[in-house]
Amino acid sequence: MTTAAVDVCYLPDDTARAAAVLATDPSFAHVTAEITVLVEQALPYEPGEFFRRELPPIQAVLAGVTRLGLLIVDGYVDLDPHGRKGLGAHAHAVFGVPVIGVAKSPFAAATHAVPVRRGSSAQPLYVTSAGLPVAEAAELVRRMPGRFRLPDPLRRADALSRGAPVRPPG
Repeated sequence: MTTAAVDVCYLPDDTARAAAVLATDPSFAHVTAEITVLVEQALPYEPGEFFRRELPPIQAVLAGVTRLGLLIVDGYVDLDPHGRKGLGAHAHAVFGVPVIGVAKSPFAAATHAVPVRRGSSAQPLYVTSAGLPVAEAAELVRRMPGRFRLPDPLRRADALSRGAPVRPPG
């Protein structure tokens, strides 16, 4: 199965660059590929409808990925403990795989998110999930490679979405 960490960057010309870092397992012990795609017409941001803007680029970057088994997104899966859907819940519905949401900022209504501290950072990440228990998702995020607050796979997806060159696998 393939695990993917994804991120999207919106460019000044109304395009979006989506990036994915792929691995053979959730620990990202062996990164198998890095992918970027440019989406020619990014949708405008609509308050409360962030997923409408983010999902098309994520779908584009994952279009050729086979055997997707786990998706990690920059953001929340659900926005409150009652299940108000965030980006990750919509991605879970679209891709039909477990999704881990890793948010850098607290969201007041997301009292169910599990705070995860990594590296020497005093600020936690906020982990939510769909398709796997949130405690398991939080532990996966805690154990992901990287010595910084944000795990390396998400840091790399962010850098790629901002235009960093793709590295060959291995």
